[in-house]
Amino acid sequence: MTTAQVLPLHIAFLTPMAPVTLEAVRRLLPPACTIAFAQTSTKAEQITLLADADVVMIAGTFIEGDVIRQAPRLKMIQKWGIGVDKIDLLAAKERNVLVSITSGATSIPVSEHTLLLMLAVSRRLPLAHRSLGQGQWMAADLRTVCSKLDGKTVGLFGFGGIAQQVAKRLKGFDVDVMYHSRTRVASEIEARLQARYVDFDTLVANSDILSLHAPLSPQTHHRFNADIFAKMKRGGILINTARGELIDEPALIQALQQGQLSGAGLDTFEAEPPSAENPLFQMDQVVVTPHSAGGVYDNLPNLVGHMFRNIELFQRGMPIPEADLVVSNTA
Repeated sequence: MTTAQVLPLHIAFLTPMAPVTLEAVRRLLPPACTIAFAQTSTKAEQITLLADADVVMIAGTFIEGDVIRQAPRLKMIQKWGIGVDKIDLLAAKERNVLVSITSGATSIPVSEHTLLLMLAVSRRLPLAHRSLGQGQWMAADLRTVCSKLDGKTVGLFGFGGIAQQVAKRLKGFDVDVMYHSRTRVASEIEARLQARYVDFDTLVANSDILSLHAPLSPQTHHRFNADIFAKMKRGGILINTARGELIDEPALIQALQQGQLSGAGLDTFEAEPPSAENPLFQMDQVVVTPHSAGGVYDNLPNLVGHMFRNIELFQRGMPIPEADLVVSNTA
């Protein structure tokens, strides 16, 4: 297709970003595209930017239905990452707006972060670091609360691209990996990743470390609640690099306080940003990070390039890869 046949597009990036990210976006901007960047996440600014936008790029910002419906030229929403729970998909369908994600673009950094949390919780890393800074030599005390990863059973709730990368990286730790998901993967994948499929109850009851990798939906909202925590192995560890709303946070806090769970590693929370008064932040057995698992600077070219490849395909009238397509713009 010639350049003359490429559809000119104006893009609105609705999520405020750090300068290094904006520079990567500007550097990789496709030909025949222009772009405007949001300074805030307010609805008023979104409506203003969408007045002449053909495409929206969005990260962790909400885009509500009334904003989509007020965008006269909007044809495509490209998500930074894979979660679409902050996009009004019904409004996009009503307006015949294509919605796409960047499937796999952050799988490696998020999977690395997942293992970081598993190890940091198991070895009480923040407590060890903080105690040294306070002049306390806690080597003997830490031996009573730290545990190794070797020999443990690790359960993965959800088994998409990120969870499979986690399983791949766990192969070097001599652990037993099991998973539960809506769809069982091919036996060849299970064999390659040394992961076995189990039902949900088995996953919950037998995991020493239970790691969450499912999308947020009405079915998964608060899937991990007081009833489920009571069924987990006493002393188990919960890891979440998916969506905070998968967990009933007050129930998790209670399970940790009562010793039913020995620790948790959390990159996401029910409310973001969470309150500084959140009891989880005061617990030595909890490791928290600010929804940053996928946020590494040396993955920016891969992630931004993935987004723009989808936009260029749309620009040229070509199909979006099936793994990235959430809402089609075909009637």
